[in-house]
Amino acid sequence: MNGTADNIIQRTRSYLTHQRDLYGSELILNRPGILEDITKTGHGNDLDAFRASIQVCEKCSLSRSRRHFVFGEGNPKARLMLVGEAPGREEDLQGEPFVGQAGHLLDKILAAIGFRREEVFIGNVLKCRPPQNRDPLPDEIVSCLPYLQEQISIIQPKIILTLGRIASQTLLKTTAPMSGLRGKTHEFRGIPLMATYHPAALLRNPGWKKSVWEDVQKLRKLYDERVGDKPAWQPPQK
Repeated sequence: MNGTADNIIQRTRSYLTHQRDLYGSELILNRPGILEDITKTGHGNDLDAFRASIQVCEKCSLSRSRRHFVFGEGNPKARLMLVGEAPGREEDLQGEPFVGQAGHLLDKILAAIGFRREEVFIGNVLKCRPPQNRDPLPDEIVSCLPYLQEQISIIQPKIILTLGRIASQTLLKTTAPMSGLRGKTHEFRGIPLMATYHPAALLRNPGWKKSVWEDVQKLRKLYDERVGDKPAWQPPQK
């Protein structure tokens, strides 16, 4: 299948996914399995093809101020997927998610529960940096969320970890505060989802590190129960 066909398939799939999310069962084509049928042959479900089809996106005004479209990175077959809010200054400069101080802290958090960055996939709700790192606007989330949803559909992770209030509230479709979301197992389209604080928030509020450590220990326990493909793990002894 050539690149043009791949592009058409991916755009069609993204459009139908977006329409389904907006209108649910009102969507005429919303029969079971249609989105899977569209891309079950060729390379239509390939993450690189999807990246190529959306990296010049101009659906919202953030496209005019970005330096890089930050698609996300990691294992395309990751069993654990991490979702943050949006690229920051360093991410916009480098075109990669979670770099700089917050990224280094995230690497340490992952290592503490026996994961390497290259094992997981890391993405964001938004693919472009909001000016001055402000919170994403509702219309920006509406425009960009289908891209994240498509990434999840392609990768098919076994567990999702959301980092921070925006990512957690967006995927869980709630306005509940982080204090009410963390420490529990939720669900996103049949996938177990856990929420914890964003690494950048820990740099501003070191007292939250204890809560995050509790959360990721529960995440690792859930991973071992649901996936079980890693060596036995015990929390490091203090």
